[in-house]
Amino acid sequence: MKNIAILGSTGSIGTSTLDICERYPERYRVVSLAAGTNLDLAYQQAARWRPQVMSVATEELATQLTQKLKAAGITGTEVVYGTAGTVRVATLPEVSFVVSAIVGVAGLEATYAAVNAGKTIGLANKEAMVAAGELIIAAAKKNNVTILPIDSEHNAIHQAMRAGTTNEVKQIWLTASGGPFRNTPLKDFENITPAQALKHPTWVMGQRITIDSATMLNKGLEIIEACRLFDLPANKVKVTIHPQSTIHSLVEYVDGSILAQLSVTDMRLPILYAMAYPERVPSELTFDMAALAQLDFQQPDFERFPCLRLAYEAAEAGPSHCIALNAADEIAVAAFLNGDLPFLGIPRTIERVLERTPAANPATIAEVLQADAAARENARLVASEMLSRA
Repeated sequence: MKNIAILGSTGSIGTSTLDICERYPERYRVVSLAAGTNLDLAYQQAARWRPQVMSVATEELATQLTQKLKAAGITGTEVVYGTAGTVRVATLPEVSFVVSAIVGVAGLEATYAAVNAGKTIGLANKEAMVAAGELIIAAAKKNNVTILPIDSEHNAIHQAMRAGTTNEVKQIWLTASGGPFRNTPLKDFENITPAQALKHPTWVMGQRITIDSATMLNKGLEIIEACRLFDLPANKVKVTIHPQSTIHSLVEYVDGSILAQLSVTDMRLPILYAMAYPERVPSELTFDMAALAQLDFQQPDFERFPCLRLAYEAAEAGPSHCIALNAADEIAVAAFLNGDLPFLGIPRTIERVLERTPAANPATIAEVLQADAAARENARLVASEMLSRA
């Protein structure tokens, strides 16, 4: 029996994790949950799972949730809030496995605290690894903590790398769907609307990650995450566009062998893999071999997807630029969704922020968060300048 904490319990990864806990009650017990601002779903989860600790975003929401639970006669759940509440959820002594699925750097402190508390991590928050990967990996080594990737691409790499050592890896290939605009004429990119960008051809995801997929910045973050998770330089992390999303990623070994991981496009599979590791447990997530009838691969176009180029440049430049890449993107995507920036304003904002970012190597999580805040402010200024000139 593994005692589970979920950071981001009301998001898609969180609800999928709870679905697995529902299907395997003899293996997994929900001990603590960190929700965000979705009070109704947080209440439903608290009522169903009766966690020891439940965290929400704000003190006001915590008060409301406490009142709802009391009115329903539900006792035994401590309601907390904010960053401190999320850290408490992640570090509760009874917890053995933490699913880190809070989008953005909001989950960084709790993930880092969980590593230092010796918890096994199922990592679905790529931003934490992008912004503070070196610190997290160092803490994991110090505390003998296993970090198991839940992102489908990194999970695929993790599975394929069980066949060899890092020294035997020639390069890895992250597959990308190409998003909704892989065949859109470049001249039409200036007029792409948020509604168009939110129509992903393969996955159903949150707004930011869907836009990041459309710009391929999401794949750029995955490049940096792969460097940290698998101890590889950026030039050994390649990207190939694979529209079918059947092959989730590949590892190429020095002897010429290439191992690919294939499965259904259902996030419950990589979540289950991470939660069950090093075992494999039976599931109904079977793969239809007819899906192999057509497999297409193509090189990504850096002119069409400049965010991919910017990610490689940030990976080479160092930690402060990786922090700035993620922070600037988050601000730019929000501005695009609000109608304040055009689609191509996203990579333009990121590039200008990276140009203004000095090289630095933050030594603590506090310094990471300071660099993140500075990059966000810089991005707001750049976006404002673009808007004023529009």
